[in-house]
Amino acid sequence: MAEALEGIVIADFSRVLAGPLATMVLADLGAEVVKVERPGTGDDTRGWGPPFDERGKATYFQAVNRNKRSVAIDLGDAAGAAAARELALRADVLVENFRPGVMDDFGLGYDELHRERPDLIYCSLTGFGSRGEGAAMPGYDLLLQAVGGLMSITGDPDGEPQKVGVALVDVISGLFAAVGVLAALRHRERTGEGQRVEIDLLSSLLAALVNQASAFTLAGVVAQRMGNSHPSVAPYEVLATGDGEIVVAVGNDRQFAALAAALEDDALARDQRFRTNSGRVAARAQLRAELERALATRGAADWVALLKRARVPAAQINDIGGAFALAERLGLEPVASIERPDGTAARLARNPIRLSVTPATYRAAPPELGEG
Repeated sequence: MAEALEGIVIADFSRVLAGPLATMVLADLGAEVVKVERPGTGDDTRGWGPPFDERGKATYFQAVNRNKRSVAIDLGDAAGAAAARELALRADVLVENFRPGVMDDFGLGYDELHRERPDLIYCSLTGFGSRGEGAAMPGYDLLLQAVGGLMSITGDPDGEPQKVGVALVDVISGLFAAVGVLAALRHRERTGEGQRVEIDLLSSLLAALVNQASAFTLAGVVAQRMGNSHPSVAPYEVLATGDGEIVVAVGNDRQFAALAAALEDDALARDQRFRTNSGRVAARAQLRAELERALATRGAADWVALLKRARVPAAQINDIGGAFALAERLGLEPVASIERPDGTAARLARNPIRLSVTPATYRAAPPELGEG
């Protein structure tokens, strides 16, 4: 079966998460990706553990490096630099996330390669841009979550700022990078012209703040930590029941009326404070108290079943194992199993993009260092 990006060669000089995620997404769609790694140690994430799999290999590295070949090249060595340059000049796409200027030092900068390969697509990921003060700033996800505002809106209002439980800024940036590369490939298909694709993590995070960003840019409202509450919708939060918590996500007045009916609470339905979403947001503390009073009469599982029947969005809170089990039960096939050369299998979260003609494929497990 033909693959969407069959015939596209990607020279992957990226490490850790954002760049490798972008190239893995493209590899899943059929691109040939050659991952360049340091001799001896390879990508930093090869040593990031625990957890390790049954072979003692870091699970972090394997999350974003399937469908790739690995070559070990010392870019600081003349022979290594020559080999890397040869790879770059035969590729359709180059992806890198070194500190700005480092690839130029290796003779692999955009301007130099573009002169020889004007159709090359060159994707650079940085923390804070490639010019000025930002070029020297380290682009670690935790730092971006801190300075980019994400931690200021995450966590309990009376607690300390919290990071999200995954390196979300890297993930978002990697997805933006993949979109940018695809757009550049489409442009090259029409014109024969390559270009530079630049993604910085700070801009990616600001764009991903969506409604919280527009609240500031359009209305001057600086969001604060609200725990599990929503700044613009209520009730849209975690609520206590008789034996645990559930999530209720009421997005409109019809759903709230259905919630009140399911709770068999006529007073709640008649309360003028709660008739509209704006009113419920203004009186969220009183609303929460009323809801939790009613929910205390039954357990979490009973309430979720009842609310689902009433078409009120509600759910119990899964751990990650429960989340995969739910996806499996729904027929979403959340895990791709990829055979390794030693006969074992790498079980990894599948690519969520479903294409009816050119679906994602899983041709190779994450490679050992130098496993070209």
